[in-house]
Amino acid sequence: MFMTQTMRWFGPNDPVSLQGIRQSGAREVVTALHEVPNGDVWTLDAIRVRRAEIEAAGLGWTVVESLPVHEDIKRRGADWDRLIDHYRTSLANLAAGGVSVVTYNFMPLLDWTRTDLAWELPDGARALRFEQEAVAAYDLHILGRSGAADDYAPAMVEGAACRFAAMDDDARRRLSRTIIAGLPGSEESFTDADFLAAVGSYDGIDAAQLRANHVAFLEAVCPVAEQHGIRLVVHPDDPPFPIFGLPRVVSTEADVADLFAKVPSAANGLCLCTGSFGVRADNDLPGMVERLGTRIGFLHLRSVQREPNGAFHEAAHLEGDAAMVDVMRAVVALQRREGRSIPMRPDHGHQMLDDLGRDTNPGYSLLGRMRGLAELRGLERGMAAALDG
Repeated sequence: MFMTQTMRWFGPNDPVSLQGIRQSGAREVVTALHEVPNGDVWTLDAIRVRRAEIEAAGLGWTVVESLPVHEDIKRRGADWDRLIDHYRTSLANLAAGGVSVVTYNFMPLLDWTRTDLAWELPDGARALRFEQEAVAAYDLHILGRSGAADDYAPAMVEGAACRFAAMDDDARRRLSRTIIAGLPGSEESFTDADFLAAVGSYDGIDAAQLRANHVAFLEAVCPVAEQHGIRLVVHPDDPPFPIFGLPRVVSTEADVADLFAKVPSAANGLCLCTGSFGVRADNDLPGMVERLGTRIGFLHLRSVQREPNGAFHEAAHLEGDAAMVDVMRAVVALQRREGRSIPMRPDHGHQMLDDLGRDTNPGYSLLGRMRGLAELRGLERGMAAALDG
């Protein structure tokens, strides 16, 4: 029993073709109807059209990433009832269209956030990187969020001021675009002014309230997911701590365990991302696979290298701080124990070789992910052979 190997595909406009993904060794793609505005219904006809395109390339599609949760659901806004009804309808349509796992996140406003999309590694490849000081420079001196200085240590405030002063206009615009202008799979794209206003829309919503809103969302949609055989899997916060004064509530094992305790539905599951959880040294990744395994419906296997002062960058899949050998050992044991194949994808691969000269989505070039997929495939097969030996 081996993992179902997948690769993310952003639809017909993705620079990486379905043929390229098939040649990487992946059996399925993980995708979404990115062209549908957040909050609108995913129709069964649109789902079937996308499936036909995927299957014509010789690939399967059982995992959606992501069916976005509208901000008015996260904020429990006035349009909550209508948006929940749309989400339920989309889940039913996805089930009718052959999808069994639906990924979502509950991060306010921003999906995954980085401050450098092409950080050069010693071997010349490029990686995604996050620096807290760069976030502080943007927050304090470009965004101008009220009270932002209270969220950073004095040394960070001072460092951010020096960093901002040393940046020219192009560097400041580039930092702004990198953080808020929209990334692959992100739900929104903002100008600085739009983003400041959107942050203000979360005034009065602290972590406790956001958790309550998350529970209310799951209580409203899980019965429909159960009825139609859908497993909803939440992606953890990336990075797994508050930014821009916005709370984040899916950052630790304790956060996830609390969510499962409050909403015990079998449809309430986890997308275990070893990169997102792995930014925090207090997240025991192999232990999380063992303890949360029954709830894991999807795996993002990637690694980050932690750096001082809250910075990190995307490491090679078998390197960095993810303890991937131990994680894989736990995954192999979980699949054997439960008799199921868990969908997996490599994530945020390095931009390398020929892809250095191509325009590809940040973190989603073909060759870096193909390297990661090959390494993970070999690790799993070797681990299984050792256990059988």
